[in-house]
Amino acid sequence: MTKHIFVTGGVVSSLGKGLTSASIGMLLEQRGLRLRMQKLDPYINVDPGTMSPYQHGEVYVLDDGSETDLDLGHYERFTDSVLNRDSNYTTGQIYLSVIEKERRGEYLGQTVQVIPHVTNEIKAALNKAATPDVDVVIHEIGGTVGDIESQPFLEAIRQFSLDVGKENCLYIHLTLVPYLKAAAELKTKPTQHSVGQLRQIGIQPDILVCRTERSLSRDDRAKIALFCNIPIEAVIEEKDKDFSVYEVPMSLVEHGMDELIVRKLQLKAGALNLDRWRDLLHRLRNPQHEITIAVVGKYAEHRDAYKSIYEALDHAGVHHRAQIRIQRIHSEAVERDGAERLLSGVNGILVPGGFGERGIEGKLDAVEFARTRGIPFFGICLGMQCAVAEFARNQLGLERANSSEFDKDTPHPVICLLDEQKTITDKGGTMRLGAQPTRLSPDSKAAACYGATDISERHRHRYEFNNVYRQQFVAGGMRFAGTSPDGSLIEVVELPDHPWFIGVQYHPEFKSQPTKAHPLFAGFIGAAIRHHNAGQDKAAAQ
Repeated sequence: MTKHIFVTGGVVSSLGKGLTSASIGMLLEQRGLRLRMQKLDPYINVDPGTMSPYQHGEVYVLDDGSETDLDLGHYERFTDSVLNRDSNYTTGQIYLSVIEKERRGEYLGQTVQVIPHVTNEIKAALNKAATPDVDVVIHEIGGTVGDIESQPFLEAIRQFSLDVGKENCLYIHLTLVPYLKAAAELKTKPTQHSVGQLRQIGIQPDILVCRTERSLSRDDRAKIALFCNIPIEAVIEEKDKDFSVYEVPMSLVEHGMDELIVRKLQLKAGALNLDRWRDLLHRLRNPQHEITIAVVGKYAEHRDAYKSIYEALDHAGVHHRAQIRIQRIHSEAVERDGAERLLSGVNGILVPGGFGERGIEGKLDAVEFARTRGIPFFGICLGMQCAVAEFARNQLGLERANSSEFDKDTPHPVICLLDEQKTITDKGGTMRLGAQPTRLSPDSKAAACYGATDISERHRHRYEFNNVYRQQFVAGGMRFAGTSPDGSLIEVVELPDHPWFIGVQYHPEFKSQPTKAHPLFAGFIGAAIRHHNAGQDKAAAQ
């Protein structure tokens, strides 16, 4: 029977349940177990697609077009778990399903209540991940124990062990053990209170993962074990990682996490093989190059808004054994202070996706700076559209060229709304979403990076290149290196005479992994290294 691991969090939010869950998943996979992962989010939004990046961080898109929580990015980067729309449920989705059933009369006149109707709906979602080809499902419960929004989910996972048998369920609780400098000691009381709240609900954690900035002594672990009613070996230290999040699995192994899970769930697991992960960490710790990449975006000050972008850059750095220094530059600052001041000295410029006109002119200035100075440039989604608008204005002489998203009165709408989007009014889940095929020109830089001409990448956008201007761009020197299979949609643009200038309409960052960098990110970082080395050679010659 499929085994279930439930990961909950306590004391404070942002402790890293997603990273911990993904790390546990990676360890179980490396012991030969078949894995599935699922995130349950307590917010009432149906999905994160309409939420501000400042509140939620990036929206992570799956192959099937689902707009999901950014923690699913951790799952795909750390594991080979197949994710789809059943991998992320929100309170909004659960309640919407319950209300739709009530409207159809499926409850046969019953009074619809949180228990049993909402909790049954949650349990049905849990069961969808437990297919016959899966040994273990890891369910991450969003929010913090004690939050009113999380209570139906916690009640559902309490009931779930009664349905499938306690021997098939394992509860892991992630908590904080703060260090008070004034007292010069770690404090276990917040953890005791958090576990106490879980036990009041009816859930006894099997394993405690303790986030801490200082190592736990045996006395600390013994005290936590005593007051939280678990064996001392089930108190797992997870010390803060200053170097890389990819150290987390190794830390869990050092404290026996994988062996503990295998034993408690009586899993038929093989020996742990972490050779690829050790090589990854060795490459991270021993770089042969150091380069600077400027990420010019609207949400530069919010790290999670471009989470997958930053991770994909790091993966490409691992691939080339390069340390990536990322300069997060707000596009409005470029408008105010100028590209020359903010971008001089960088080895590559990346303009990511986004929505809204704020900061657009700064992005266009960054594109022009990269194009005219021969600096490697990578434009993603809106970044590609900015590359098109900048080229139209400054190379083709199309004054005020723009996207009709930002300037409805532009005389040259080189970027315009997709035909399929013109009748859509709802915002949530209505964009061009998910995996779409692209055909690359055999002689393009993009095809050279991929080593293929037929690819599939994930999309999230409403606007596309305006085909009315296609011939003008080709005549002006821009290559349309990738299109939809029927040739109707422009997916990749390049400048053949530039050292490395590529814009893509899709989001390649969603398919990058630490042990397998995305081809375009690897190509971009390779070009940035060459740019850096050429600059050093020129300086030495002078």
